[in-house]
Amino acid sequence: MDMPFIGSEAVAAGQLTPHLLRTRFVSIYPGVYLPRDAQVSAGTRAEAAWLWSKRRGVLAGFSASAVHGAKWISRGRPAEILHDNRRPPPRLRTWADRIDDDEIDVVHGMRVTSPARTALDLACRYPVDEAVTAVDALARATRLKMLDVQSLSERYSGRRGMKHARRTLDLVDAGAESPRETSLRLLLVRSGFPRPQTQIPVYDEFGQLVCELDMGWRELMVGVQYEGDHHRTNPQQFNKDIRNMEIVSGLGWIVVRITSQDCAPDIVRRVGSARASRM
Repeated sequence: MDMPFIGSEAVAAGQLTPHLLRTRFVSIYPGVYLPRDAQVSAGTRAEAAWLWSKRRGVLAGFSASAVHGAKWISRGRPAEILHDNRRPPPRLRTWADRIDDDEIDVVHGMRVTSPARTALDLACRYPVDEAVTAVDALARATRLKMLDVQSLSERYSGRRGMKHARRTLDLVDAGAESPRETSLRLLLVRSGFPRPQTQIPVYDEFGQLVCELDMGWRELMVGVQYEGDHHRTNPQQFNKDIRNMEIVSGLGWIVVRITSQDCAPDIVRRVGSARASRM
């Protein structure tokens, strides 16, 4: 029993005794248990919340994103579920919003909000940067179509937070491969640069793919590359990156390479200089 389960059901089925349930498992939500040494991921917490609802709720928000396969969701986040219980236990949030049948998917036997409805909920409920990062990850993990989200926003035109949601959704880009890339893209847009294209393929003179730049402006041949920790800590990746950037530079691209140590003003200055050199 590595996954969440309802304790009373396991005891009634003869899978556990009450003593074993008390001593070897821990309650994550009332009546829902996990092994004491289990790692609680966002997906695990989502499943536990669904069981707590007696399998009647609809997983929503970050919990729905986790079930749909989105990355970068903290395992410490409370689960989120559409359910009529207004007094949920700690580390669980319930909503009682309207939802139509075409906004519900069934994943691993659990009812969850569709990717489009999940995106709309996140955009309505969370600050812009947090929501854009979350919807970027959701869009990358699913076949989310922003036209579907737009259609839902029209269905719920009077919903609280819709104006905020539209601003948020306008900034979404499924090309972001990490929260850092999302933050970098938002910085560039807010600094007045034209919205960059993401995941730009660069080919050599033989038509072979050299790499995909995180973002940039193809018409200027200016790219911006975020160098995450895996680039630094993996020697093979590090050497590959060096070779690729040499080839890309030889093809006429200017690539501004960014790390977590770079401050926002310096990033803006360096990107601005690169773009200016091509204007």
